[in-house]
Amino acid sequence: MVKRLLKYIIAIAVVSTVIIITFSRKNPVETFYPRDYEGIIESGVIKAVTEYNAVSFYVEKGKVCGFDYELLGAFAKEKGIKLEMTPEMSFEKRLEGVSQGQFDMIALGTATTSQLKDSLLFTHPLAIGKQVLIQRTDNENHIKSALDMAGKTIYAVKDSPAIMRINNLMNEIADSIYVKEITEYGPEQLLAMVSAGDIDYAVCDEMTAKAYIGNYKNLDMGTSISFNQFYSWGISRKAPVLLDSINSWLDRYIKTKEYKALYDKYFNRKKH
Repeated sequence: MVKRLLKYIIAIAVVSTVIIITFSRKNPVETFYPRDYEGIIESGVIKAVTEYNAVSFYVEKGKVCGFDYELLGAFAKEKGIKLEMTPEMSFEKRLEGVSQGQFDMIALGTATTSQLKDSLLFTHPLAIGKQVLIQRTDNENHIKSALDMAGKTIYAVKDSPAIMRINNLMNEIADSIYVKEITEYGPEQLLAMVSAGDIDYAVCDEMTAKAYIGNYKNLDMGTSISFNQFYSWGISRKAPVLLDSINSWLDRYIKTKEYKALYDKYFNRKKH
């Protein structure tokens, strides 16, 4: 009887302990760690973040397309690993994801500004472009130069390189430019809003503007607000070997006919 009672008490204690542990346990939070080339190869997957747009990454007829998607995919294929690419419209969240190790890199043409060099390692340039102003051709207050931007309200994607450039312009022209930072939309949506008359002015990079502006006959992108800048992929600062590996591969690949065909497909295509 004593033995049976002891077993019963032990059983209750064990069950109680399990219940306490189960209900006091917090939901597990996925933890990420920045990794370099060796860790990526060992895992068999390179994780990149990009923007969903008609240049970098999009879905058409059930198929994933995009210049950055296909280019990084060619790198991954040569290295025998898989590409996992995640679209994220927030520039700030892309930076945060790479910094925290959720992503290995930003596979998106990003202006290599001195400010961003504190957060990212940049690959060799993929293209050269500049920041441009988007406005309607019939706008009565047509902006022809940076001086004309004084007192105007300009829309741009939150935390994008365009914001820093506009801030610098205010110092150069010694006047105020009112900036509205958009968090829920990307450059494509900004162009559509300007075209529809919802807003008057927006700023985005030249490469993206060229990809979309053919679809909006009433838009003008002829006013530059910056000098030419290099556009590159951004790599985690904890991954210098990955940077060297991608740079070495890019130096070879951009000389191939495959790269020329890929570039023409996205940057020399005819608009609808």
